[in-house]
Amino acid sequence: MNPTPDTGGAPDALRWEAGDTSRIPFAVYTDEQRHRRELERFFYRGHWCYVGLEAEIPNPGDYRRSVVGERSVIMVRAEGGAIHVVENVCAHRGMRFCRERHGNKKEFVCPYHQWSYALNGDLQGVPLRRGVRQDGQVKGGMPADFDPKQHHLTQLKVAVRGGVVFASFDPEVESLEDYMGPTILGYFDRLFNGRKLNILGYNRQRIPGNWKLMQENIKDPYHPGLLHTWFVTFGLWRADNKSELRMDAHHRHAAMISTRGSAGQATGSASQVTQVSSFKSSMQLEDPRFLDIVPEPWWGGPTAVMTTLFPSVIFQQQVNSVSTRHIQPDGHGAFDFVWTHFGFEDDTPEMTQRRLRQANLFGPGGFVSADDGEVIEFSQQGFESKPGHRALAELGGREVGETDHMVTETLIRGMYAYWRQVMEAPL
Repeated sequence: MNPTPDTGGAPDALRWEAGDTSRIPFAVYTDEQRHRRELERFFYRGHWCYVGLEAEIPNPGDYRRSVVGERSVIMVRAEGGAIHVVENVCAHRGMRFCRERHGNKKEFVCPYHQWSYALNGDLQGVPLRRGVRQDGQVKGGMPADFDPKQHHLTQLKVAVRGGVVFASFDPEVESLEDYMGPTILGYFDRLFNGRKLNILGYNRQRIPGNWKLMQENIKDPYHPGLLHTWFVTFGLWRADNKSELRMDAHHRHAAMISTRGSAGQATGSASQVTQVSSFKSSMQLEDPRFLDIVPEPWWGGPTAVMTTLFPSVIFQQQVNSVSTRHIQPDGHGAFDFVWTHFGFEDDTPEMTQRRLRQANLFGPGGFVSADDGEVIEFSQQGFESKPGHRALAELGGREVGETDHMVTETLIRGMYAYWRQVMEAPL
């Protein structure tokens, strides 16, 4: 679906060199006016955004502060068990009233003027609403026609599936299932298959780059075996692995699916085929338990599935490490990146420890993922210094389509085909 366009002034039209999306103008990443338009069209209208996991708020009154686009929101479980998402902006004077990351409350109270709200966002208390009595007269107070029902917190539309909580500012947004589409929904349900989730921990980092670069990074199978030499050295991700690249019908969401081969480290003839050699073919881990990989029944074959749900989240399964990665934009040139590592309630203690150890491959200081934050920062620096230039995404041709190999940038081209469809729509 095409979200309703905003009514603000349009940024200057971009020049797409090849006419398609195989050459991406640097201005896509550097223009602040265009970024504001992205927030309206992708984060605040017509799209679902990830806000958290049910397991983070297991009890009535539990809440966790999250973000949709650049707007602060609160995910909360009410007394009856229902999950609500409300905007963290008081209806009185607009204050971000919730400062704690998480906690448990019976109500939300803005400290500025003590307006209080039920957990679902309804206004339930206004101090001095009926004024004060002085000299036998009632003075001040709210107007007689003041209606608390008209001054609740902004209440987002909520969808919960498989223990994952999504929200939208758009009350007319399509169903979550239609939004994902059958292909991506299948990979989502493979990971979130009904078992209760168990939160293992968090990582947070600030990356000085445009938020779309992280979506691109996880739609890009070209770089893992080249940038992440750790992957190649220990055989976890190689270009010649059995693999698939899948998309939804709009090309906005994607899944990169890879099955680890039996060859292990890239040496000899394997490196000649892939044209990539390991960093040091003789390198060994000091603690081999990082590669204590145990196949799980729910995998159904693939050892790694990286799913990007546009615009806000990545769902990761890399061998036994599973996590969500939440993209939180902050201007056109930076974003916060929040990792939530989890397991399943029926995991054995040994599997929980295995997931925790393998989580060290990822996150801000991970053996693998530290590379991504750095190259995104350096890319943004290049874009800012040469705003009239363009990036190439021509590996595998210029068309957009699913493939049975990794040597392509088709998922990036697909995402920008959708980006153009929405961003370049007339006002």
